[in-house]
Amino acid sequence: MVLTPMGLRYRGRLYPCSIGKGGLTRAKREGDGATPVGAHRIVMTLYRPDRMAAPAPWARPIVTGDLWSDDAGDAAYNTWVRAPYRHSHEALRRADPLYDLVLVTDWNWPHAVPGRGSCIFMHRWRRPGYPTEGCIALRRDHLHRIAAQAAPGTRLIVPDL
Repeated sequence: MVLTPMGLRYRGRLYPCSIGKGGLTRAKREGDGATPVGAHRIVMTLYRPDRMAAPAPWARPIVTGDLWSDDAGDAAYNTWVRAPYRHSHEALRRADPLYDLVLVTDWNWPHAVPGRGSCIFMHRWRRPGYPTEGCIALRRDHLHRIAAQAAPGTRLIVPDL
């Protein structure tokens, strides 16, 4: 899959998408709101089993207490953690539908460099054109179609446009 100025191209289709409010960057930092340029891989798919069926056999359920660490000073930085967790984090199980289905990339993972950025996911967008905090966001049905086809290891190319 390749990010283009017109959207995300995957398997002969073009999907409109949103990127980070900080645009694209080669020098990703925690909290900059930018989407990192480079060749990334999908490493896992997460989903809310109370809101949908598993989109693929390898998808892992998001349950109460699932979090993602974004605390660059903690040993668990940029990993899936469980509550209670006293460091800065992002809840994976949200009231809104943005993280009902998440494709996790290998950006700064599994051996995170502190401060280089965390949580570069592919997830549902708020609305067309609404920027993310650095992730790639898509329309619900498009995200589901991609999640059903993109196995772990699928490449995500984010060129310096």
